[in-house]
Amino acid sequence: MNVLSIACIFLLSMTLVFADDDDKPVVKRQGSAEPGTLFLSNQAQSLSGLQTITLGPVSHHAEFTAYGRAVNLQPLIELRHRYLLTLTEHGGAAARFKQAEQNIKRQQDLYREGATSKRNLQVQQAQWQADKAQVDASAVQSEAIVDEARLSWGKKLTEWALSTDSDKLSAFLSGKQTLLQITLPVNKQLASDIQSIYVEVSGNRSAASKAELISEAPQTDANAQGESYFFQTDGRGNCSGQSCGIHTNSIRTGMRVAAWIPEQGENRSGVVIPKSALVWHLDQAFVYIKTAEQQFSRRAVDQYSATTDGYFVGNGINVGEQLVVTGGQMLLSEEFRGQIPDEDD
Repeated sequence: MNVLSIACIFLLSMTLVFADDDDKPVVKRQGSAEPGTLFLSNQAQSLSGLQTITLGPVSHHAEFTAYGRAVNLQPLIELRHRYLLTLTEHGGAAARFKQAEQNIKRQQDLYREGATSKRNLQVQQAQWQADKAQVDASAVQSEAIVDEARLSWGKKLTEWALSTDSDKLSAFLSGKQTLLQITLPVNKQLASDIQSIYVEVSGNRSAASKAELISEAPQTDANAQGESYFFQTDGRGNCSGQSCGIHTNSIRTGMRVAAWIPEQGENRSGVVIPKSALVWHLDQAFVYIKTAEQQFSRRAVDQYSATTDGYFVGNGINVGEQLVVTGGQMLLSEEFRGQIPDEDD
């Protein structure tokens, strides 16, 4: 972009140098014009490659930024394995206990008929009690694992992990999905109707991936005291067409991620400004609006929100206006070059 701007300025300067005195000026500056106003001939616009677009209406939901991390699922997988092992043990203990119940009933019938001794009955009763204790112990152990999982992972993830059907976790195990824990700022809350947010590892909003809400996290990040939630994402990013066909998840376990979360409240109306339209001067963002065939006006952009397509602006720039998307830096340079007095003055 900088190379293109320098080339545009060079072409415009050469046009000014070689213009005949009798020709119509390429750049006109009128003393009565408001500050930030620039007049540029059609010829100069064409030579510099200046391009504009007509701004259309956009409905935008304001967002705030939160941060989180890609969670290691190994502890949850270990809980699943322990739980399935406990279920197996419980099943074996239950089968033995059922057999012990049948045996003790038979021994009781034989004892009443005098066909067996009291000692044999007592031995069978002891075996029955031991088998019952194993059934009770395995049940308690299963409940303890469930409680441990819920304290760390919440109800929904616990149900996914401890279910005998592991389909819910298969996408995580294969790497197609990544589990995220996002912690909100202390003064922010997740609106009740929010089911998806956008996340990205480098903080680039335009490259963010959609993440789907799973549940609230029972434990928050020790470094941030806000509410915490579990999300899942495939890390696909802002892709379209054939580029989305072959994809690998770009978010790996342990990575920190930035998250953009819709604010509570209604959508706002405004326009979206492409990134190429913004120019900077003294740490202030500006855009150029084409107000007439050969007239351009510099307009300050004080408040804007990053979107996947550029920057949303709710005030100061109107729907239907002609926005300069290529050549803004050239216009800025030309405007301030014109404020330098000539040597002959």
